[in-house]
Amino acid sequence: MTTITELPVTFADGTTGTLADFAGKVLLIVNVASKCGFTPQYEGLEALHRRYADRGFAVLGFPCNQFGAQEPGDAAEIASFCSLTYDVTFPIFAKIDVNGENAAPLFRVLAAEAPGLLGSKSIKWNFTKFLVDRSGQVVERYAPTTKPEALATDVERLLG
Repeated sequence: MTTITELPVTFADGTTGTLADFAGKVLLIVNVASKCGFTPQYEGLEALHRRYADRGFAVLGFPCNQFGAQEPGDAAEIASFCSLTYDVTFPIFAKIDVNGENAAPLFRVLAAEAPGLLGSKSIKWNFTKFLVDRSGQVVERYAPTTKPEALATDVERLLG
């Protein structure tokens, strides 16, 4: 069975690869957007990343423009916004689709392994969060309204 870290991804610089560098870590994978009502969650995501990074945890941000065109920028603009506005140090990847026929393989797997409300496999909005354990298995999906700080207990449990 393929794990999350073996799936293809596109990095912000346009190169492709996998999440192999994150194998063995607890991951919080989030579809992000710069012009969304939930955008201030970057602050909480960064706080989680900094708090637990030395214990084998990482937040991974995947910009998406499928919800209200709330991520209009290119990779450089997105990176600049994240860095300057929220001092984001966690990885921000290339802009992707999370739903539909062009959905990134990573988000197809995330959505299938952790369905949303009423078993829905589609992503409903920006800042949907997926918690992945050290073995690369999806453990939980969190709604966009779930604040990052509310995930600390679950993250700590997986970190051991």
